[in-house]
Amino acid sequence: MAGNSYGTLFRITTFGESHGEALGGIIDGCPSGIALDLEAIQLEMSRRKPGQSAIVTQRKEPDDVQFLSGIFEGKTTGTPIGFIIPNTNQKSDDYSHIKDNYRPSHADYVYEKKYGVRDYRGGGRSSARETASRVVAGAIAKQMMPDIKINAYVSSVGPIFLEKPYQDLDFSKTENNPVRCPDEESAVIMEEYIREIRKQGDTVGGTVTCVIQNVPVGLGEPVFDKLHAELGKAMLSINAVKGFEYGSGFCGAKMKGSEHNDLYNTDGTTRTNLSGGIQGGISNGMDIYFSVAFKPVATIMQKQESLDNQGTITEMTGKGRHDPCVVPRAVPIVEAMAAIVLADFYLINKTYNKNI
Repeated sequence: MAGNSYGTLFRITTFGESHGEALGGIIDGCPSGIALDLEAIQLEMSRRKPGQSAIVTQRKEPDDVQFLSGIFEGKTTGTPIGFIIPNTNQKSDDYSHIKDNYRPSHADYVYEKKYGVRDYRGGGRSSARETASRVVAGAIAKQMMPDIKINAYVSSVGPIFLEKPYQDLDFSKTENNPVRCPDEESAVIMEEYIREIRKQGDTVGGTVTCVIQNVPVGLGEPVFDKLHAELGKAMLSINAVKGFEYGSGFCGAKMKGSEHNDLYNTDGTTRTNLSGGIQGGISNGMDIYFSVAFKPVATIMQKQESLDNQGTITEMTGKGRHDPCVVPRAVPIVEAMAAIVLADFYLINKTYNKNI
């Protein structure tokens, strides 16, 4: 299997399966001398871990990170940072019923056809549990760039949308509810909706919006490595993501140029920010904001038709511990991937840009 690494200078390679002994990763390119707050890294893991509330999967994993290399006396050494996250609460028997069956809209069928074998226990490498390693790398990337603020939050669940612009939100309230929506009224409605969907044995999708502030001018490498292109790739690599838009997004396609252009102030800032903080693939110093769409979890606790490895249509019902809606736990994953992208471009900029 190729495709287990992301980044150019700041590079993360992940390994492990959902029901294997452990997940883990190697981070290359992290500069030496960075004092790491290990508690802050563990806090990020706690935001992503399963079993944290009644509206997520009830698999109980502490997701304790064990660093193996690259850190000495609390600081990075400049050598590869190796780490593992032990799996402690596997219930592989929950998946024995799909050993010979392909779940609809899962990776089961394509994995077996591509590799000739698949780890059916929790989806193996295709499980969203793989993202735990990304959160470790993202937490370290955040500490590389302490002035840059990255805040993601749930902006929709199913048909329920948070209509307020991000400028009217208090990001400090995002962690005050299990949905991770910084608007209290919307959060209550979203949580009730997720609970009802769960009672039905069904699942629902949603969107996560991310706002990145205090980004310096100049991050991004046109032509093929534009900042928004890499952010899009990073977000689309997250399990269950079906869409990405930044700035004005698809709404911008309905506008006229006279409406859409961001006019300048004398200091180089812009009066509006429909560009989403990126112009020509390069950060312009304004807030970067984007939204990521997540599909409903494919495993549902209802009877549905499936295909077995003999080519027969069969009936199956989902089992095991699954999220009725992934977006609350996806918030720290979106932040992590955004941080990894920015850390990579930050190092590239320092290496190649003579103007800094």
